[in-house]
Amino acid sequence: MRSKIVAGNWKMNKNNAETEVLLAELSAKLPDTNAEVMVAPTFVNLAAAVQNLDSSKIEVIAQNMHFAENGAYTGEISADMLLNIGIDTVIIGHSERRAYFGETDEILAKKVQAALAKNMRVMFCFGEELQDRKSDNHFKVVESQLKNALFSVDASAWKNIILAYEPVWAIGTGETASPEQAQEMHAFIRQTITKAYDTAIANNVSILYGGSVKPNNAVEIFSKPDVDGGLIGGASLVADDFIAIVKAI
Repeated sequence: MRSKIVAGNWKMNKNNAETEVLLAELSAKLPDTNAEVMVAPTFVNLAAAVQNLDSSKIEVIAQNMHFAENGAYTGEISADMLLNIGIDTVIIGHSERRAYFGETDEILAKKVQAALAKNMRVMFCFGEELQDRKSDNHFKVVESQLKNALFSVDASAWKNIILAYEPVWAIGTGETASPEQAQEMHAFIRQTITKAYDTAIANNVSILYGGSVKPNNAVEIFSKPDVDGGLIGGASLVADDFIAIVKAI
């Protein structure tokens, strides 16, 4: 049975004091839910967030990591560093990492393998640009991103993989793929995994939708059979909005 998940990606927002305030609000307002609820603060606030949420059901996850265990990689963070402070889930492949920092499928594959080798959970992001959608090339792009970064991993590793489909044209733009478009792509993703591995893996992996999910559209998006939750950006920075999305799942 695949998990229902709502994860908040805070990106480069919230200083330490603001992080403490938001975490306290989220903890106080968190409803009783069977869904996994996650937040990804900035690197400098991760350790404090883990301590602040010690008695909460909210999990703290990382926004990124490097593929090397250590070495001359100024400004980077390794899997062991994350594990050492109690982080065992990491977002890899977010469209902003691809676009602004030149992360290729090859680099992302190395990151995925490094995280899985440490028995971390990977939340792998992927999705098409607007021109891919307009040229009816979106399925091909998504299939290629999955194949290049994930399809070399052993079948047993898929228990530690979460997928997050994020149509790039719907991130931070106010645009949202329709619930029908989200369902169509999520179903295609499961079909693609079935061809590469098998039906059991495809049916058990959680596939999140990431693209301007808000309290007013979350219920409809999450109601689709192949949508298992959301990777939430801007709305995760407002406690009431994020909690409303958690309730929607």
